[in-house]
Amino acid sequence: MASLRAFSAFSRCRSILSSQHLQGACAQRWLSLTPSKLAAMELVKKDGVAVLYMDQPGKVNVLNEEIIDSVVKYMAEIETSPDIKAAVLISKKPGCFIAGADITMLDKVKTAADGAAISAEGQQIMDRIEKSPKPIVAAIMGSCLGGGLEVAMACHYRLAVKEKSGLGLPEVMLGLLPGSGGTQRTRNLVGVPGALDMALTGKTIKADKAKKMGLVDQLVDPIGPGLTDGESRTLEYLEEIAVKTAKNLASGDLKVQRGPKSTMDKIMQSALQYDFVKNFVFNKAKEQVMKQTNGVYPAPLKILDVIRTGLDKGIKEGLKAEAQGFGELLLTPESAGLRGLFHGQTECKKNKFGNPAKPPKTLGILGAGLMGAGIAQVSIDKGYRTILKDMSDAGLARGIDQIQKGVDTAVKRKKYSRFTGELNMSNLEATLSYDCFKNVDMVIEAVFEDIDIKHRVIKEVEKYIPEHCIFASNTSALPITKIAEGSSRPEQVVGMHYFSPVDKMQLLEIITTDKTSKEAAAAAVQVGLKQGKVVIVVKDGPGFYTTRILAPMLAEIIRVLQEGEDPKKVDKLCKKAGFPVGGVTLADEVGLDVGAHIATFLGKEFGTRAGGGDFRVMQEIVDAGYHGRKSGKGFFVYEKGSSDRPVNTAAEDILKKYHLEPRGYQSDEDIILRCLSRFINESVYCLQDGILASPLEGDVGAVFGLGFPPFSGGPFRYVDNYGADKLVAKMQQYAAAYGAEFDPCQLLLDQAKSGAKFYKK
Repeated sequence: MASLRAFSAFSRCRSILSSQHLQGACAQRWLSLTPSKLAAMELVKKDGVAVLYMDQPGKVNVLNEEIIDSVVKYMAEIETSPDIKAAVLISKKPGCFIAGADITMLDKVKTAADGAAISAEGQQIMDRIEKSPKPIVAAIMGSCLGGGLEVAMACHYRLAVKEKSGLGLPEVMLGLLPGSGGTQRTRNLVGVPGALDMALTGKTIKADKAKKMGLVDQLVDPIGPGLTDGESRTLEYLEEIAVKTAKNLASGDLKVQRGPKSTMDKIMQSALQYDFVKNFVFNKAKEQVMKQTNGVYPAPLKILDVIRTGLDKGIKEGLKAEAQGFGELLLTPESAGLRGLFHGQTECKKNKFGNPAKPPKTLGILGAGLMGAGIAQVSIDKGYRTILKDMSDAGLARGIDQIQKGVDTAVKRKKYSRFTGELNMSNLEATLSYDCFKNVDMVIEAVFEDIDIKHRVIKEVEKYIPEHCIFASNTSALPITKIAEGSSRPEQVVGMHYFSPVDKMQLLEIITTDKTSKEAAAAAVQVGLKQGKVVIVVKDGPGFYTTRILAPMLAEIIRVLQEGEDPKKVDKLCKKAGFPVGGVTLADEVGLDVGAHIATFLGKEFGTRAGGGDFRVMQEIVDAGYHGRKSGKGFFVYEKGSSDRPVNTAAEDILKKYHLEPRGYQSDEDIILRCLSRFINESVYCLQDGILASPLEGDVGAVFGLGFPPFSGGPFRYVDNYGADKLVAKMQQYAAAYGAEFDPCQLLLDQAKSGAKFYKK
């Protein structure tokens, strides 16, 4: 969910129907500027070319009122100044053209009509850029996303630096659509299939592919360092090329030729004149959308409608549909939830403890299994010298092989070059002894979930590591306080709970105890952020946050299966509710052996609150050798090369042995709400108990770590939208039928009684 962007909300401008109107009645407002409002953009004339430099405070440029005001002001100067023949739009930040829009202003919009007006206003500004009598060149280096790409597409020519630029329309990830002409200009530039792919997936496209698609007109090669660093020199070189290009466009020496790039593109463009072809293309796209989203996200369906409108009725009607669709989507709870997650993700990429006094440079990883090798993989490609230790040559070899495959995959997907991949692998050192740990700054253990083993490991490694070294445990449930009891320096002990597969899962849950020093916490967060993780920090306790809230839901799923429900049906209901994978599949993915171990542990800690299904079911399935996907069989059967996953009949037989009679709440809605309410109730317990510092971190952790339906915004936003009073009433019904595990926690009862929300609007 990283890099989510949408077009910004500026002051509402009433019905604007033409660029002439914009230059007239509305121009007075746009031109009522203070000097500070122009600080984000600067115009410098170079040999008849107006070079517009963007350089907002901070790491990125974003489309906000300040930038838009500057664009309108400078457009007037470009259009009226006789000594300006062309213009170049370029950023002073090597890593960012325009990263998207400032979406915080969208949260203030109260009606769909206001949202549509915002979109229409953006369209008017892009139209003014596009219709400029003088050519405007977009010189792109770094991220060019959302509204930033819409600005670039409105320009007459686009240059992009190879290997350094990424272009995309990720609005769909915010439950929105591109609102400033993006749905229509992409169709004109890259064709209908390309436009659908960009707008429906939100993926970022590299410069070379963008050139092949027709999104970019010319590529610029990056250059190496000289008197300044390579990125600064490349940016200077890009500007030189852009100025020359602008002059050539103005003089007529360069003619822009656009259209279908390949024979297949030409055939497709011609075929799309016919309704039956359009129907086929859009029906197939809708079928794919429904398959991937189960219809719970309105934005992809609206995007299909808007692009089809432009194709059928022309760009004017397409833009009108785009503005209306933007306004409608902006007011949906799905968009509100996804935007809330974006804000949360942004907050969780900050280090609340500040920078550590001694930032870790060398990491030691104990255990070369799936998790240990995964942690090593996300460390070496971020420049950390990483020492991977295991107890056997076979274990080390398996771990190194996993890391090498991960690097090879990244090279194959062009995430980085073969040379960079080899450079990353050179950061890895494999060993069977602790002798190399004398200069390690942080140790991350990823050994078996057993307190005695963890105590033994921590005592062993402390004989070798320096005094400042931090010890982090990648445990999923064992309290860090108990692990720290084995340490001679508990203030240096912290939890770092990674999620599998480590190279794909974004979340890192950091756990602090009452004794954990601020330095240790700051170092742990810094390492996690550098590894590219979204970091939440929670207090210590059994299961911390994520494991603790998942366990009750899995317990309820086991009970539902004991009541005779088909595992595939339960999975389907979970996905229909918005989970990326079904609950039964999730149990198999986690590992039934791991699940049984954690269930037993948390059952002792929380009693009936962790109850539901009979966990002897899981233990008996494990004892039969069915550990989940990793063993080839769990609740389902997994065969290599086959996407079909039949139910494991042996597991079904065990479920029948522990059959429970249903107690009246067996509708599809009740089954899913029984599971969701258990998850949500335990989340609120964690806030009540002080495990969580805020609902925001709770929502981010639940979505990014466990796949809680993203469109809901997380368990706390779910309560706000569903209504705490309604949820409590349903839980009390379930409690009467099933028992105390459904008793709402006190904080949830208080919210229901007072009508208070977890998020203040």
